[in-house]
Amino acid sequence: MTSTADFWANAEVIHAYSRAQALVDCVLVDATGTASQAGYRVPVALTRGAWAAAVEWSRDDGLQDEAGRLWDVLWMGLHAAKRASGQNRVDFHVYVVPNDDDGASGYGRACVVHLALHISPGDDGEPVMTIMLPDED
Repeated sequence: MTSTADFWANAEVIHAYSRAQALVDCVLVDATGTASQAGYRVPVALTRGAWAAAVEWSRDDGLQDEAGRLWDVLWMGLHAAKRASGQNRVDFHVYVVPNDDDGASGYGRACVVHLALHISPGDDGEPVMTIMLPDED
């Protein structure tokens, strides 16, 4: 009988989807430039779901923009990571004005978006961080 470890040690990879491919395909959104300004020391990307929930802004009203919303996400994630020393994943949240806020409920009323920051090996084993929705892996 073969152990599970032996099985996987001898298994042939049929297909692998790399982080680099996910960035090219826009499954992940690269935030490394802004993240480095905020104090991160490793590459950072957001999943498309996290980007849509917490950063994406489609209106031209000038009250918010994606750069400011991204900064808020990165800033809150960085402070959550500092409080969770030694863990590879930490949950945090940000307050955002929803994109679909039509003003009926009081324009500018923020809602809570729950996120997770996960540090893991990148394509070449280097540390990378991914900000995602809590149910994404």
